[in-house]
Amino acid sequence: MTAAQPSVRAIAAQVLWAVEQGQSLSQCLPPALARIGDGERGELQALCYGSCRWFHRLDGELRGRLQRPLRKQDRLIHHLMLVALFQLRFSQQASYAVLNETVEACRSLGKPHLTGLVNGVLRRAERDGEPAPASPDIEHSHPDWMLAKLRHNWPEDWRDILAANNVQAPMTLRVNARQGPRDAYLDRLRQAGIDASATRFAPLGIQLAQPVPVDRLPGFEDGTVSVQDEAAQLCTTLLELAPGQRVLDACAAPGGKTCAILEACDDLAEVVAIEQSVERLPRIHDNLDRLGLDARVVAADAADTAHWWDGQSFDRILLDVPCSASGVIRRHPDIKLLRREDDITPLAAIQLGLLEALWPTLAPGGRLLYATCSVFPQENHRIIQRFLKQQPEAQLLRPDVTWGRDMGQGRQLLPEPGGHDGFFYAVLIKNDG
Repeated sequence: MTAAQPSVRAIAAQVLWAVEQGQSLSQCLPPALARIGDGERGELQALCYGSCRWFHRLDGELRGRLQRPLRKQDRLIHHLMLVALFQLRFSQQASYAVLNETVEACRSLGKPHLTGLVNGVLRRAERDGEPAPASPDIEHSHPDWMLAKLRHNWPEDWRDILAANNVQAPMTLRVNARQGPRDAYLDRLRQAGIDASATRFAPLGIQLAQPVPVDRLPGFEDGTVSVQDEAAQLCTTLLELAPGQRVLDACAAPGGKTCAILEACDDLAEVVAIEQSVERLPRIHDNLDRLGLDARVVAADAADTAHWWDGQSFDRILLDVPCSASGVIRRHPDIKLLRREDDITPLAAIQLGLLEALWPTLAPGGRLLYATCSVFPQENHRIIQRFLKQQPEAQLLRPDVTWGRDMGQGRQLLPEPGGHDGFFYAVLIKNDG
């Protein structure tokens, strides 16, 4: 193995190092996948996601096995050993292969002087097995601040939330009702040999027993179905869409909810999708094109209405605000490394600011749906509490639904193993007077 031809493990270590430096997996993993052949991409993705998911637990073990921390210039090898520990503890890979190939990866990364250390540490780890954690909390593999916050916010549920965060999320589909009913698509899946069932709450949702590549899904390229979590699909049931309405999807990328809105009602007057990140706009257009749908996509800060709003009111607004994403950690385990406790207060300020900025664009009698993929009350029902106190013409609607928990100012879904993600919804009505 030469330095010019790094192994999958070496590339995984580089990705993990990039995540620790502040890049998300969605940023640093795609270019890494492009460096290797199709047959190795599944392995690389599994290594990266698994190492992030169990990072805090693995890092605690590795630090205990090292006599002293590696030098800053050798930090990449620390991550290489974390990847190897993930395989030893959580994969079916043969131990001898993990050890031998990790030592070779150390050489390929230009650190041959550390092969003895890597070999010794991993052999002891393989021989001794995983040690008892220094504290019971390490077993859950979450940052201390997040664990403490979950325990405080959800004293009866925090263990279940942690457990849900550490299992792979199911693959869930949204059927395009314009092309046929859900039962008909379930039949198509069965004919294709794909085991699936209807979701409990989302009327167009289907959950697969096992994830499959999208090119195996019947009719995917023709827009018959899309990949979307059940909790995210519930937005259309709460908006009460009707022909002739003008609808705004604020913070719209990657466009899944924009498309769900368009699929849900044929004769909407207009759907406007606002997205601040220019880099994410192509995802919206790609989704619209695949589904044969049309929306007006605008690159703008949704809160800066002076630069994009034409003064014509919206009958419906979906405000899916930037948040901690603490409800979707099982899909994005790098959140455990990227998010910091001091991120939450600034995020809450952005969330309230977006509500305040977009409220004047809502027509009297109109409906605004506030949404997050967070489980932290500071970003959810407490934002709604604050907004209702300062906005007398806003009225909270309590939807008649069976899912989630009534938080007084909205409904909270917690991540459910084998089910939906963590999500929060609150429906606000603008009084006519």
